[in-house]
Amino acid sequence: MIGFYAGSFDPFTNGHLSIVKKTSKCFDKVIIGIGQNSEKKSRFDKNQMKEAIEKTLREENIENAEVIIYNGLTSKEARSRGAEILIRGLRNGTDYQYEETIAEINDEYSKIDTCYFRAGNLGYLSSSMVMEIYMAEEDVTKFVPKAVAEILKSSKEKRINKE
Repeated sequence: MIGFYAGSFDPFTNGHLSIVKKTSKCFDKVIIGIGQNSEKKSRFDKNQMKEAIEKTLREENIENAEVIIYNGLTSKEARSRGAEILIRGLRNGTDYQYEETIAEINDEYSKIDTCYFRAGNLGYLSSSMVMEIYMAEEDVTKFVPKAVAEILKSSKEKRINKE
């Protein structure tokens, strides 16, 4: 069975990695889809983030996951790649209400079901929170995989050099 885990992953956090670790044990294959969220402006180059996630998967010995970049409807992309289930992480009850609405639409529109995985002890973590800490020039290395921390460091150095 193939699961499709979509997100902007801007940046990919240890919370996202936790979901990938859990789902890689439950699915034959996990496709991590870096999508374009029309409500969010990307902060990082998607190809760079894809490479960082792939490096993280190798470091974590997760062999049944692949990373793609896509545009368009998540459910349509998932179906085109043979996925039978959409994977979503839940941090709290508010996430559940939001995700359940999307799951109902996906089920109605493309007959693809959604499977939720709890964020557990990383439920407080979000990409937005990581970016807020990062923009305050604080250390975020405990919140993101090493390869992603390298992107953040490089981005910070570029920002400083422009000033």
